[in-house]
Amino acid sequence: MPRPVAGKLTSAVPLDRRTLLRGLTAGTGTVLMPGAIASARAEDDLAQETTIEVTARPIPAFDGSNPEQTRFGNLEYRGGVSLYSSSRHFGGLSGLVVEPDGKALLAVTDVGNWLSAEITYEGSKPSGLKAARIGPLRDEDGAPLQDKKSQDAESITLLEGSLQKGQVLVGFERQQRLVPYAVAGRSITGSAGKALKPPADVKKIPRNQGFEAVARLKAGPHAGAVIAFAERFTRGSGYHTGWLWIAGEPQKLQLKDIDGFDITDAAGLDNGDLLVLERRFRWTEGVQMRLRRLQAREIAPGARLTGEVLLAANGDYHIDNMEGLAVHRDPQGQTVLTLISDDNFNRFLQRTMLLQFTLLDKAGSAVRT
Repeated sequence: MPRPVAGKLTSAVPLDRRTLLRGLTAGTGTVLMPGAIASARAEDDLAQETTIEVTARPIPAFDGSNPEQTRFGNLEYRGGVSLYSSSRHFGGLSGLVVEPDGKALLAVTDVGNWLSAEITYEGSKPSGLKAARIGPLRDEDGAPLQDKKSQDAESITLLEGSLQKGQVLVGFERQQRLVPYAVAGRSITGSAGKALKPPADVKKIPRNQGFEAVARLKAGPHAGAVIAFAERFTRGSGYHTGWLWIAGEPQKLQLKDIDGFDITDAAGLDNGDLLVLERRFRWTEGVQMRLRRLQAREIAPGARLTGEVLLAANGDYHIDNMEGLAVHRDPQGQTVLTLISDDNFNRFLQRTMLLQFTLLDKAGSAVRT
């Protein structure tokens, strides 16, 4: 397999995301069993908020073959954990928000649930989750979402306030929509709000490749605007399709499709730049992930963006199906990236992983406030 950060990736025939992720797990090369996913999907839907126990195993090194290495491109590995729970509802984490101080998280799952928890640390390294709760996302009438086509939550961003009292925006695919929810005490308990105006071409997005990434721009020419990307909506153009909501109106922009990676999440930096998380699978290569950084000054309606690659990694590294990305500041003011993986409820052969990195500038120093 190619090494991360530098090096050209070879191409192969892409497979459908939901099918291929049943076939191979990142980092282990183990063949997955489709039945494990099917049985998990068949479990009863969650009807109300409940407390769950989550245990963790440390991931001391990002590169298991070189445990002393911590610098990877423009990132420094802080630490990570694999997360486990006996709850049948735990898993499928596809979007992530972390409190600005890094003490708690809120995630959504692709079966229509949310998960909140406090993040524990040993020094600067994440060590696990505590006080974890899980509950259902609800429709506009306050009822839990009932079927897969409406439940498939893939992304989340904080619109205002905090996870103690604020508002988040949740992106769904299949029934493509971006829906606001009130959040209080790190829980989403209320009804769905009025969805953002959909793009004119929303019905052309493949049903299983919709609003996979959503973020709020924190500064720059379009500070406060919502930006979203489809997982894969290129239509042969060589560019992914995204939209920027300005004064409530979605306006198209594009991101160059490099080597057939799919977009899985995005997160805004304090200076207005945008981080984009990507994932790629090929039977001949296994699973890979990549992080790109887009400059605030370049993000605009009609833009064709490429960005800077911060990190690229393959299955030789401790990754899985990385789908969630969030940003916070540590007590020293350093910018910290948190990534989380979607195990597709195939918990025997895939993992729910939480990884944290410090963002570095070009000189290798931590980016601070």
